[in-house]
Amino acid sequence: MENKQFFEAFNVENRIFDEISHEIGKIGYYELPDQNIDVISEFASNVTQKNIVVVGIGGSSLGTAAVYDFLRYKNNFEKKLFFCESTDPVLLNSTFKKLDLEDTLFIIISKSGSTIETISIFKYILSLVELNEKQFVIISDKGSSLHKLAHDKKLPYFEIPANVGGRFSVLSSVGLLPLAIIGVDIKMLLQGAKKIKESFFKQTQSYQDITHKASFYARNIGKYNINCLFSYSEAFRSFNDWYIQLWGESLGKKQYNSYLNVGLTPIGLIGPTDQHSFLQLIVEGKRDKSVTFIKVKDFDSILKIPNISIAYLENLDYVNEVDFSDLINKQADSIIESLLNKNDIPLDIIEIEKINEEAIGQLFFYFELLTSVVAKMINVNAYDQPGVEEGKKILRGYF
Repeated sequence: MENKQFFEAFNVENRIFDEISHEIGKIGYYELPDQNIDVISEFASNVTQKNIVVVGIGGSSLGTAAVYDFLRYKNNFEKKLFFCESTDPVLLNSTFKKLDLEDTLFIIISKSGSTIETISIFKYILSLVELNEKQFVIISDKGSSLHKLAHDKKLPYFEIPANVGGRFSVLSSVGLLPLAIIGVDIKMLLQGAKKIKESFFKQTQSYQDITHKASFYARNIGKYNINCLFSYSEAFRSFNDWYIQLWGESLGKKQYNSYLNVGLTPIGLIGPTDQHSFLQLIVEGKRDKSVTFIKVKDFDSILKIPNISIAYLENLDYVNEVDFSDLINKQADSIIESLLNKNDIPLDIIEIEKINEEAIGQLFFYFELLTSVVAKMINVNAYDQPGVEEGKKILRGYF
């Protein structure tokens, strides 16, 4: 993974690196690339069901969906992965109409063990399928209500480490178990994350990239307080959703020992589709947005535009016999060049080699580290979410 940046040069204080280093052992996601995955892999290899349903919301499903959508265009997975992450009855009805319930494994995921959306959907499933150890798996914190249920009913159970927050949990059992079951190479997923981790903590390229970028965001938070992730492939659509949760929930906070509310607003865009919509706002709108482009160097595709001339459209024959992969990357490059010409729209470019497990693992850990470093620099706690708790209390009072 290569990260080209066009931000103003600066020096980063060593204290930020020291503070991040001191979080190891306290904040659990740092250790996930080095975990032993034997138990997960063994369980996954024995799953016979063809339909795998992940029941969870937010961090319990977004990361898994990001990997699945990233890889499914290139992989022919024999098992089908479904996500029940909303209490929208239209979506629930649509999902369950597609399922052969006797050939389905339900993975119930809630860190707290009492997430109202997850438990509500779980109740609905139990009205259709009797709770049993062959069709239900629980993933939750040790000691939670779901953990107690799993123990009492002898259901397969996988623990979420207590010091791993939901939005940082994709590389834990939360993501690894369902992904391993459908055939994703989770070893390579972790290997990609490990490359970024080692580079950062050895203070080589990833460290330079992340701290350079984080420092720019922190120093310019009053002006460029919106970050647009412009991803040039449909494979990144769910990754953009994961990034929006990670960025928004981690960085939108009150500062330590301050009454100031700060944050960086995340926006996920897909190229070239959003070249014809949101790009106008970036180019000629208020100068409050930075842009991160994600590109794929090698799509591993030989799909070409046919050598066909259409009446009245002969002026577009210059694209004949061009690879679609070359076209989409040139579309990205043209937009990048146009923004660079403005001189007042900060941007950077992340290029991954291929669409595979290692690449998405690198992206996960890169953005998680970036989030942690930015949080340190703007003086907020990246790992809590007090802003969402009040709504949960109000909802309980409605019933």
